[in-house]
Order: sequence, then structure tokens, then C-alpha cells
Amino acid sequence: MRTRTLRFGLYADEQGLAWARRLVEEAVGCRSARIVRETVGHTVFMGEMTTAYAYDFLVEQWAWEHPGESSGAREPVELCVQLECSLKTWRAIRKTVIRDLCPEGMAPHLCRVPWTVT
Repeated sequence: MRTRTLRFGLYADEQGLAWARRLVEEAVGCRSARIVRETVGHTVFMGEMTTAYAYDFLVEQWAWEHPGESSGAREPVELCVQLECSLKTWRAIRKTVIRDLCPEGMAPHLCRVPWTVT
């Protein structure tokens, strides 16, 4: 088995981040994979760019979807999870997490936590 990485840009507060982490843990838990390391960062691309810059479109998405609402303690972050698993398992986990982050698919809706996958 190899170490593989999942990266998600999120515009989240502590509760939203905890929810996203739980989604990953649940997707990993039902497969033959193991979380090796998990980090939440404020920089991307090996520290060369801030998440505020890289994921500014998530901030705009929140403002557009929630006009006049305070964003509270939300901030752009990157959730990086290193997994020990096969490529097939990594793909299945990634697909499951993406589906669970956005359970309503392509239909118009509000995201609980604006996100992107990298």
C-alpha cells in the first residue's frame, strides 16, 4: 500500500471543519485504508500561497449564497489527509467524501461548507 493524499479547500468554522473531518473518517473507516496524517493549513503549494488567496472564491460563494449574513468565524483552510491505501480505495474514498460534502449533486442548493477538491 502507498501513501496517498486527499486535499480539500474549505471555507469553514470549527464546526464545519469538524463535520468535513468526520466525513473523511467515515469514508475511510468502511474501507481497507488508514489515515496516516491529517493537517489543516493556512497555506497551500508547499507554503507558497495562502489559503485566503487560493480559496478566495469560496468566500465569494458564501457571500453570494448567504447575502447579508455574517460569515462568523469561517476562514479558508486546506484539509489535507494522507491515507495508506490502494489507488482504487483512494478513488472510492475521494468520491464518497465529495458526494457527502455535496449530497444534493448539481441541483441548485446552499453548501453547508463551501469547498473544492484539489
